[in-house]
Amino acid sequence: MAEYCSLLEELAENITNEDLDQLKSACKEDIPSEKHEAITTSKDWFSFLEEHNKLDKDNLSYIEHIFEISRRPDLLTVVVEYRTQVLKISEEDEVDTKLTRIPSAKKYKGQSPPYTRKGKTIPHPWDTRPRVPSPQGLAGA
Repeated sequence: MAEYCSLLEELAENITNEDLDQLKSACKEDIPSEKHEAITTSKDWFSFLEEHNKLDKDNLSYIEHIFEISRRPDLLTVVVEYRTQVLKISEEDEVDTKLTRIPSAKKYKGQSPPYTRKGKTIPHPWDTRPRVPSPQGLAGA
């Protein structure tokens, strides 16, 4: 159980308020609107998921899915590493288990989160949204 608590702590340390809004949005069908505003921290979010049987020390598939659709492979990788090292469920064993639905984190294994470089926030490399020039950039054109 200590490893599971450590997992949630590590995840919580890497989830900003903006991230939390995105994660809550990704699972809006499972969070009633009256509860949405009450979830103000990642720990609140984890507690809600645990209370509603979406998250458990040996059932991580829901947050794996949410991290996948939220384009957070860094968080997904942390969960996959917990699954393989603590639960001893390898990627080869994942076919018949509810614990390991999302295998795509393996392609990001060993990479550090690319959110900042030299103190500047940068876009995620897997973010495929088109870049819109800033108004300052248009003035010089």
